[in-house]
Amino acid sequence: MATRAYRIGLTGGIASGKSTAAKFFGALGVPILDSDQIARDVVEPGQPPLERLVERFGAKILTADGHLDRPALRDIVFSDPKARADLEALTHPAIGAAMEARSAAAGGPYQILVIPLLVEKNLTSHVDRVLVVDCDQELQIRRLRDRDGSTPAQVQAILKAQAPRAARLKAADDIIHNDTDMSAVRDQVAALHTRYLELAAAARP
Repeated sequence: MATRAYRIGLTGGIASGKSTAAKFFGALGVPILDSDQIARDVVEPGQPPLERLVERFGAKILTADGHLDRPALRDIVFSDPKARADLEALTHPAIGAAMEARSAAAGGPYQILVIPLLVEKNLTSHVDRVLVVDCDQELQIRRLRDRDGSTPAQVQAILKAQAPRAARLKAADDIIHNDTDMSAVRDQVAALHTRYLELAAAARP
């Protein structure tokens, strides 16, 4: 059995800059496995998870061409904890299996697994290190409003569904501070890249 790659779990609050950090790691040749992208892939038309979601929530969660209507589903689960739990139960096993399969195929000296709910879902045992992208909450809220046009009520609902900032930072082995500009993030990524290459090499049997 092949030894799996050394894996860094990259997480952070919404609009904290996870995608930016991942992009910089990718530019250095590091395989990036994005759980949000995988979550989209497993609910494409014809995939069993989408069929199970329609059984649970009804055809109102589909667009006219048979794709998942994400805003419609989001409206349902944000206001109903039971619905959110059902959504996760119907999709997370498929997402986890796809993540493992892609990780095994991706190779690389080490891998970045972008998992927004890494701390919330107690998934830290699936990675070798936890990297948190962090920024001040007021800045996070401002970015979220600018990016998505979210209302104050929507912002608060999103933040409430995530782990508190302190809980994420407590779980972190490493932190990228994203309170200034992109060049500062790039410099932090470059330093971590050197460190992760050393850690991955030391972990090989």
